[in-house]
Formats: sequence, structure tokens, C-alpha cells
Amino acid sequence: MGHQHADTPAYDKDAYRPRRSVLYMPSSNMRALEKAKTLPVDALILDLEDAVGVDAKDGARDNACAAAASGEYGRREITIRVNGLGTQWHEADFAAACAAGPDGIVVPKVNTHKEVKALVKAMERLGAPEHTRLWAMIETPTAIFNARKIARESDRLAAFVLGTNDLVKELRAEHVPGRAPLLTALAWALQAGREAGIAVLDGVYNNVKDAEGFAAECLQGRDFGFDGKTLIHPGQVAPCNEIFAPSPEQVEEAQGIVAAWEAGAGAGVVTYNGKMIENLHVDIARRVLATHAAIEAAAAEA
Repeated sequence: MGHQHADTPAYDKDAYRPRRSVLYMPSSNMRALEKAKTLPVDALILDLEDAVGVDAKDGARDNACAAAASGEYGRREITIRVNGLGTQWHEADFAAACAAGPDGIVVPKVNTHKEVKALVKAMERLGAPEHTRLWAMIETPTAIFNARKIARESDRLAAFVLGTNDLVKELRAEHVPGRAPLLTALAWALQAGREAGIAVLDGVYNNVKDAEGFAAECLQGRDFGFDGKTLIHPGQVAPCNEIFAPSPEQVEEAQGIVAAWEAGAGAGVVTYNGKMIENLHVDIARRVLATHAAIEAAAAEA
């Protein structure tokens, strides 16, 4: 399931890919890029932006593109985060990323649907392979207010990535347990992403030493409905994977619901464990089973 999936139909929004754990890796650090090949991570964001100093930008670009084109990352989804629109590095980053053909190109601070349109046109002009998708970072109040139009602009857009640090800064808010200042923005981005049928990834947790706080925020993100979480440290991968995967109990219940529904086909009322089952419960159960199957398949390829 790595970036070599040319047989996959372009822009298949119904094809589920596990994106529980999405790890930023500084592309200026070759040791980090090597280590990433061994991590049980679902996706990587090879970073050319915040994690890379001004003097290291050109080397990081070369490293990220070589890694994306290498085919050495197995089933992991490989994306490259370019420097943002309007920066002095954006055009060179974007052209190089299109040529490398990763699974996705992550663009910071996408604020309008017109920017998505221009980025997609640029991908076509620069010859990005059809499997290379656009991931838009949503990290400003403007982006939140425009989220619905952004999400629906192009079938090439595969994901929203929440930039929660920038949102907190722009709102002049504080990082607090429970993230009360961000709840409106998180919910709005999710509504827009779900309507458009794209993945929505939660923002990072900054304190890599606070395992308890990290787990709590992963649980919150999962309960909200996020597909997964962006991460800044390899130590965050395993707990994130566990929290964002269906539990054995959830899988067992989903199997029971689907079996009861199919056995009771044509009956007026179907129950499972004393609870009435409707179509929506069966849809949820089937999504749980599809997610579990995709995660199991990915693990088998690791």
C-alpha cells in the first residue's frame, strides 16, 4: 500500500486507508528518514517547512523527494510538506514534489478554494502522477470559515490536516486540556471534510513527555471522528495506533450486529444484545469492520 499503487483508480474517495498515525519527519535529518522505514506508522509527512532551517531547505527538498521515490517505505503512505504559498521556496518545493510522485503533497495554510484550484492546476501542469493527492492544512480562522468550499473544490484533495498550533496562535488562545478554545474549529473542519468525503487529521500534541495528556487528546480526537492524528515524535506512534483502531470488543460487537441484521433480513424488527438495530447501526458496524480489515491488511504488509 505504499506510494507505488498506479493500478488504484485515481481519486477513489471510497477506498479506506489507515491514517491513524501521521508522523512529521524533518527531511534535513537523514537518520530520521532512515528510522521512519522501521516505524509502525500509517503515514509520513516528510517536512520541508517548520522542521527545516533556512540554510537546510535545498538539501531537505532533495532528501524528501529521493525518499518518496525510493519505494523503501513499504505500505506507509508517503507525503511531502512543502513550504507555503507565497514563500520563496514554495515553487521549487512544489515542482520537485510533483516530480517525485509521493502519495500526497501537504500544503500549509490553505485558506480558500481558489488556492486549491490553483494548486491542482499546478499539479497537472507539473506532471504529478495521478495517485499523488493534495492534502490541505487548515490552520487559520479564514480556512475554518472557508472549510466547506475548500473541501469540495477538487476530487484531487484527499485530506484536511488541522494545524492546531497555528489556530491557537491566530485565535490568541491558550493550549489547555480538553482544547475548549479549538472545539468550534475542530468540529467545523470535520463537518466540511465529512460532507466532502475526505480524510480529516487532528493536530499535533506538543509535549512529547506527557503520555497521559497525549492519550487523552487522542481519545478526544477519536471520539470527535478524526481519522487519525499528526505526530511529532516516534514514541507517539504506538499509543496513537491503538487508540484510533477499533478495539477487539468493538469488532466483536460489529460482527454481531451485521450477523443479526443479515439473519433477520425481511423481519420488521431486528435486535442484538437486547437493543433494536436500524440501518444506521449496520452502516456504523460495517465501517468498523472495514477499518479493522484495512488495518489488519496493512499490518500484514509491514
